[in-house]
Amino acid sequence: MASESHRDRSLAAEEIAERVVGFTGELHDVTDARLVAERFLLDLARVSPPTAPEHWDDILLVVTELAANAVQYAPGPFRLRLRRTFDGVHVVMHDTSTTEPAPRPFRPSRGGGGIGWHLIHTLCDQVSVVGTPDGKDIHVFLPW
Repeated sequence: MASESHRDRSLAAEEIAERVVGFTGELHDVTDARLVAERFLLDLARVSPPTAPEHWDDILLVVTELAANAVQYAPGPFRLRLRRTFDGVHVVMHDTSTTEPAPRPFRPSRGGGGIGWHLIHTLCDQVSVVGTPDGKDIHVFLPW
């Protein structure tokens, strides 16, 4: 009786090395971007679990904030790129605004936001903004 070779169904590291998804820029795309990030992290965790449980939530929070900012401040579509690095996750959010994000005072009693950019800088190891001919790329690196 010939034995059948069973293909390993686990994901190879190369299969989850990068995920790039474009969005139209609608409000529901904030949730959709978070769901894309969550699927990426689920796949990544099967190959390489996070070194601390909070890394998972930090990445999802940062992706949500970046997507919300893209929808609120940049007209039109945005693109999310997630990539595994040696010791973390590199997130790139591309939007159509050429204006660099700037911290605003956070005044909870007045509403109106102001905390997102501060959160991003607090949770990420590195944050940089690179202008492009059609907008900007925000690069953030988070531990995994």
